[in-house]
Amino acid sequence: MRFSLFAHMERLSPDQDQKQLYDEFVELAKIADAGGMHAVWTGEHHGMDFTVAPNPLLNLVDLAHQTKNVRLGTGTVIAPFWHPIRLAGEAAMTDIITDGRLDLGIARGAYSYEYERMVPGMDAWDAGQRMRELIPAIQGLWQGDYAQDGAYHSFPATTSSPKPMQKGGPPIWVAARDPNSHEFAVSNGCHVQVTPLWQGDGEITKLMETFNEACAKFPDAKRPEIMLLNHTYIAADAADAQKAAEEINSFYCNFGAWFKNERNVSQGRIEPLTPEDIAAHPFYTAEAMLRDNVIASPDDAITRIKTYADMGYDEYSFWIDSGMCFERKRASLLRFINDVMPAFA
Repeated sequence: MRFSLFAHMERLSPDQDQKQLYDEFVELAKIADAGGMHAVWTGEHHGMDFTVAPNPLLNLVDLAHQTKNVRLGTGTVIAPFWHPIRLAGEAAMTDIITDGRLDLGIARGAYSYEYERMVPGMDAWDAGQRMRELIPAIQGLWQGDYAQDGAYHSFPATTSSPKPMQKGGPPIWVAARDPNSHEFAVSNGCHVQVTPLWQGDGEITKLMETFNEACAKFPDAKRPEIMLLNHTYIAADAADAQKAAEEINSFYCNFGAWFKNERNVSQGRIEPLTPEDIAAHPFYTAEAMLRDNVIASPDDAITRIKTYADMGYDEYSFWIDSGMCFERKRASLLRFINDVMPAFA
């Protein structure tokens, strides 16, 4: 199993300087690179200080000049926000600038808050259909002289300009959960990204079963790779783990509030959750976070992650977004690199 870092800028307070947050994001990426991680992933979001990431390709171009070896992945671009010719060309240019280090993760998106602003009237089903039309178009444009008569985009024969540095184009990853998404990825030559979110090992097992069933359904297709994205904190001791569980619980309460799209938003931030709001959540608790995420000592983390390797996961991505201060993120990441990764060498 190989390891990667999944990170964004997180701005929870107007007092946080955005340039400092970006510098801290870059520092985490440099630590991942120096520590021998396989990749750094960052995604796309709009109008949300909770996840500051308006264009991951821009970030990855910068990281290419500040790192040496890591692959640089979009985790993910949001399919319905892109015209296929634009995404094909910009991804190809990014691949050239990064010296062939780009991986292109694509998703339908998750937040109705963003849908309302970027593609008014679109729902999650429609977003998924847009993704299914976009990906074959990207692949065709990279090959060249590709025409499309689609439900969402139609254009005469067109070639991506430039073409990617990597032969055949950067690997494409599909963020998948339901069986149809897994089957789409496998049948279209794409790798798969999955996350259990807060749902723990039962969901991790179920996602792998869904992936295996999709692979079995298309026996003539080359078996793609599958990446597990999971919230992770490597703790110094039990008290440190408990504090991390409380912080990640607060993160998920904020995540859930954004997802429900019911709270007022001003200056890119939702109306703050009170301690009472967090305590009253029906299923997010610090205890559940300890149980269902890898918030653990190095030894316990090794034991748990080895079960994921045994299931067949090819990559474990350390999801560091947590609402924690930079110093705590940095310390946890260094413990992961120094005390966990060597067990998988």
